[in-house]
Amino acid sequence: MPHEACIARTRLRDKLGVMQTDHQSHPERARAWSMPLDEIDVSRGYLFEQDLVEFYFERLRREDPVHRSQSKRYGHYWSVTRYQDIMAVDTNHAVFSSEARLGGIALAERPPQEMFPSFIAMDPPRHDEQRKTVSPIVAPANLARLESTIRSRAGAILDGLPIGEEFDWVERVSIELTTQMLATLFDFPFEERRLLTWWSDMATGDPDGNGPVTSWEQRLVELGKCRDYFTRLWNERVNAAPGNDLISMLAHGPTTRNMGPDEFLGNLILLIVGGNDTTRNSITGGLLALNRHPAEYDKLVANPQLVASMVPEIIRWQTPLAHMRRTALADAVVGGKTIKKGDKVVMWYLSGNRDESAIEDAHRFIIDRARPRQHLSFGFGIHRCVGNRLAELQLKVLWEEILARFARIEVTGTPVRTKSNFVHGFVAMPVVIPARRH
Repeated sequence: MPHEACIARTRLRDKLGVMQTDHQSHPERARAWSMPLDEIDVSRGYLFEQDLVEFYFERLRREDPVHRSQSKRYGHYWSVTRYQDIMAVDTNHAVFSSEARLGGIALAERPPQEMFPSFIAMDPPRHDEQRKTVSPIVAPANLARLESTIRSRAGAILDGLPIGEEFDWVERVSIELTTQMLATLFDFPFEERRLLTWWSDMATGDPDGNGPVTSWEQRLVELGKCRDYFTRLWNERVNAAPGNDLISMLAHGPTTRNMGPDEFLGNLILLIVGGNDTTRNSITGGLLALNRHPAEYDKLVANPQLVASMVPEIIRWQTPLAHMRRTALADAVVGGKTIKKGDKVVMWYLSGNRDESAIEDAHRFIIDRARPRQHLSFGFGIHRCVGNRLAELQLKVLWEEILARFARIEVTGTPVRTKSNFVHGFVAMPVVIPARRH
């Protein structure tokens, strides 16, 4: 490698580290700490796209951790930003509802005809019944069977990457690995698997973002195509012997086999997005974190056994879904604030995962933390992510295979982040692999 290229990449790595760790003098931080508290609205998409929102979360955690916010787009809502307060809301489903008819799980509400019920947007008992139907897909025995498939596919993807040439890590690795796994979970036609990525982006995007959604009408049409495609698969499997895939489980499950078309689509969206976004964006976020914290990357290369504790740290650090929303069913007190019946309550997982009153050195990426699973990224209570162990398994296997092949993968430019306050992810990230291991 030319000496000049080495110097340039070292400088970029140093810059990435400075961008993350030396934030005290950032002009956006000064703005966040000087503006009137009641004007802070952390729902604005550009704050996530530009990776600036933590300056506002930092102030809210310190001065107003349960904050009454006003948004032009979303109206009044409560921002809950501290770890313990988020836990208090997340584990109290009797008071804080995720029901779709009340607004569901995200700030971005749609008209009733565009709100599709799913078990994550249900309260007990329907939630528990439908969740139980699909949970065998991530049972320990099934995960053990899937591991060899994940390892084989991860190896094939990595072996196909160029050496010494810049490429997009999101497109070539993050999307491809997770989409292949989604196709397996649904027993979806493998050659058409990128439809799953497209529908995931449709489900979580909006016209104000920087993804493929150009209008609400387009989104609705494309999700209709998703329902039609999966309806064909459903019709094939409902008349066959029960299989070990998600569509078969739904088609034969006693609480799901009579779902209407909107509820079917809602559960499809939940399973597609749940199986896609956590892993996809953690794959990218983990590599970025290691480049921003080169001492941790050195530590990992010297001791690959640290992959096991690094994986949950990646998921904490990235926090692939920035928030979950609830609606109050009754008046309640959280963090000393009275929340009224009917109020929107937003649990900012991204902020809770940076709360130093709950997590030591929360602003540092540390791959050998003593308690690496102390994070909020999977939620808590009855809505804790059903696929959390599968997400961890995919990351673990991928990093084991990376370390077996490459000493370093270097981020070569500023990543493009999603313009979204819900999916905390990436559109693109340029990288270079300098060389293979000998």
